[in-house]
Amino acid sequence: MSEEFGPDFITVTDEDGNDIELELLDVLEHKGQTYMAFFPAVPEDETDEDSEDYGMVILKSIHENGEELLSTLDSEEELTEVYDLFMELLFQDEEE
Repeated sequence: MSEEFGPDFITVTDEDGNDIELELLDVLEHKGQTYMAFFPAVPEDETDEDSEDYGMVILKSIHENGEELLSTLDSEEELTEVYDLFMELLFQDEEE
């Protein structure tokens, strides 16, 4: 993923109606599904990497009524498989 123009940010709304700003890390296609990896967008001086609210967020793109939506993954197995793929991509980028 090119960061030529800077990082991409999106705002999603959780089930409680809270807006959460996320920074897009990478996108991958796997088994015909598009997955996106994000980190919560917080200022560096407010980052608490030990907090349960901080960490990689993986969502998948679904199409509903002709509209693209982001959704959580369906199972722990799907999450583990896609997480491992993103980790491979991220570490591969660091090695280059």
